[in-house]
Parts: sequence; C-alpha cells; structure tokens
Amino acid sequence: MKRLNTGFLRLFHGHKTFDHGIYPVEHKEWTADKPIRRLPFADELVIPLLQHKGRAAVPIVKVGQEVVRGEPIAHADHFVSVPMHAPATGVIRAIGLAPTAAGPKTQAIYLKVYHAASQEVLYGEHREPERMSAKDIIQSIQDAGLVGLGGGAFPSHVKMHPPAGRVIHTLVVNGCECEPYLTCDHRIMLEQTDALLRGIMIALKATRAERAIIGVEDNKLDAVAHLRARIPKDLPITAEAVQTKYPQGAEKMLIKALLDLEVPAGGLTADVGVAVFNVGTLAQMGELLPNSQGLIERVVTVSGPAVKRPGNFMVPIGTPIRFLLDQVGVDGELGQVILGGPMMGMAVASLDVPVTKSVSGVVALRPEPEDAVRRQVYPCIKCGECLSACPISLNPSMLGELAAAREYATMEESFQLDQCFECGCCAYVCPSNIPLTQYFRIAKSINRDAKKHHEQKQH
Repeated sequence: MKRLNTGFLRLFHGHKTFDHGIYPVEHKEWTADKPIRRLPFADELVIPLLQHKGRAAVPIVKVGQEVVRGEPIAHADHFVSVPMHAPATGVIRAIGLAPTAAGPKTQAIYLKVYHAASQEVLYGEHREPERMSAKDIIQSIQDAGLVGLGGGAFPSHVKMHPPAGRVIHTLVVNGCECEPYLTCDHRIMLEQTDALLRGIMIALKATRAERAIIGVEDNKLDAVAHLRARIPKDLPITAEAVQTKYPQGAEKMLIKALLDLEVPAGGLTADVGVAVFNVGTLAQMGELLPNSQGLIERVVTVSGPAVKRPGNFMVPIGTPIRFLLDQVGVDGELGQVILGGPMMGMAVASLDVPVTKSVSGVVALRPEPEDAVRRQVYPCIKCGECLSACPISLNPSMLGELAAAREYATMEESFQLDQCFECGCCAYVCPSNIPLTQYFRIAKSINRDAKKHHEQKQH
C-alpha cells in the first residue's frame, strides 16, 4: 500500500520524468541524514585488477614490495582500461586469485596494511586543470583510474572521446540515485560540493560541452537547493529536480527527462550530443586531478534491515565486505548481502569479496521466511503489467515466453533483447513471480557465447 500511495502522489507534481517505470519503497531515511565518515583500515586489502569495463590492469609491483598510499600498483593495458593505486601504505603480500561478486575468481593484488603508518597520500603533485589541454585532461583522467562510480564502472576517459562526427553539447550530471537504500550520492552533493563543481568544469573542458545539467530526484530537494545556492552565476551549470521514479538514473531515462531527447536503440548518448557522468565520479575528478592522484577510495552506503549502524562511509578500495559489516554491526541473523542497490545489485556468495570502484552500496538483509524463499512461479496471465513498467518499451512477457522455449536468438533478432539493461522493473511488478530479469541475463549470456563460438569457427 505504501508503494501504491507513493506512486499515486508522484503523478501530481510537475517535475520532469520519462514514460513507464516503477515506485519501489525507498528506505533512504535510514542513511540520508548520515554524514560521510571514515572507518579504520582492514588488516588486508584485496585490489582486483579488473574493476571496470574493458581490459584488466597489469601489476607493476612484486610480492614483498612496500608501497605508499596512492602509489600506482598496476598500469592500464589498453585504451579501455585504467590503472590501480595503493589504497593504503603497506606491503604486497601476494598477487593471485580473489573472489568476486559475479562468481568467477579474478587476479588481484593483496596488500597488507601498515597500521602504524600515517596513511597520508604521499603520491602526486599540484597542477591546474584549467591550464591543461583537453587531451592532457583526458589522459590524466585515465591515469587517475577513474571509472563510473554509479555502478557502471565504465572508464571515464573513454566517455570523453565521442565517436568521429559526434559533438558533445551537454554534460548531464547524474545525481538521481534511484536505487532503494542508497544515499552516498546524496551526501556527496551536500558535503563535497566544491569538488563536484570542479569536476564538472574539468569535464566540460575535456568534452568541450557548452553546459552541464545536474539531475536530482525530488526526494533530495535539499541537495537541489544546496547546489543552486553554491553554483556561481557565471558558470554554465544548472541543477534540476526530476521525478522520483525508478530507473530515473539510467542514462537514457535521465536524458529523456531533462532534455526530451531519445537515444536511438543500439546507439550511444553521444548520438544525441550528450555525455553522462555520476556525481561521485565528478567529485573524485575534482579532488584527484588537481593533485595528480589516483582513485583509492569511494563513498559507500551500508544499510539494510540487518545493519545495526547504517551510514555512509569513505571506504578504501579493496576493503573486504566482511570487515565493513563488522564495523557497522549485524543485527540478528544475516541473510543476503547485495553490492549496489536491491534492484540492479548483485548478491554475494562470499563476504570475502572486496569493495571495488563500482560498489556504491552494501545492503544487508535478514533471512527471508521459508515460504518466501520457495515462492511459486506461475504461468504468465497476460496482464500487461511488465509492458507498462518497462522504461524502454520492450515486451517482457513475450521475451519471457521465448526464454522458456529457449528461443534465445529470436529474443535478440526480433524483440530487441540487447536493449534490455536489466533494471528489474518487469520482475518487480509480475504477479506471477516470473524471474524475467534473470531469464534475460541468461539469454544474453548464451547469445554472447554463441557469437564467440561462431567467430572462433570462422577463424
């Protein structure tokens, strides 16, 4: 009932939005007023070499080598790759496989922390981005290891290289944070405003865009008011409220809401002259580039029914989830632990998984009742709820039936499966409890494997 009432009320205000979508219960009140604070360092940090889209970084350190906080420990191996930096002063204990949220283990650097060290960032030198060329700024962004901190983890410098013939005219700054529980972006806008504005100006220069619009959902109107008060009148930056609706923070949805532009199916945001960056990414850009430093920590919301002391924390990259939960306390028995938000986040099989650059939240749930775990899946009743919810107007019902029939190629060829960004709206509203999003993930994975196999046979 609370969800229905919230959705009903949202229909009657004038803030911009997109068609369709859903109104999940937000649970943001648990941490929205909790300032960002630091926790102690874990005894050991685990830094995966692949924390981003693209190619993994390559280690430049050896086992037994001492490193200082901020020192490069792995270099980018490709244009679509970023380096890694030491999140703490310590010694390299090992380079080997580490668990990941996705399941398969990946290569990582194990760093034993020196707790007696001051943990000052001793690497870097001062420079003035406003005097740098766009090319040098973009290279510096890659050198800093910056990726999308909203969860996508796409290397930020690549976004600043639009395809030939595309011109970026508008920078969209994503402060929506539409996932339930998460409030780290909200706190960044309130507490790291100067760094955010510096980062926006750096990104404007790098992309040669004419203006920037910060889009913030209207459940954070204090952030909108704060930003408007702090933005100098001579800067080409505005802050606008958009309707609180999931998935308002998805790139295509936010561009539609703010600019009334539609990114073509299969296209890029650059096709409509727009580049989109998360507020956390730009705040780190504004903090790191003037000091030639690398990304070694990020703000993480730790929340959920199983958390005793929920809050927003500045967490070193590589901190094990187990250590993080020990610091905030677990209230009762622990159920699922989700990295990110509950809609698009991923449940972890091991608490030894580390915080990576893409982890915006850790949501700890209590165990579900047995009847909920064994929730029955019923046949599709053709109610159309999933069609009304899908933000990109696909036909999830038909896609689900094709998935059940293992017609994976037809899903892609005739029903645009590749356009689905797995937001989870369809599964959320389905009265038959059909796990549509999981079906689509499996179908896309099978199609990818089939394409790879076909390409290998041709070679």
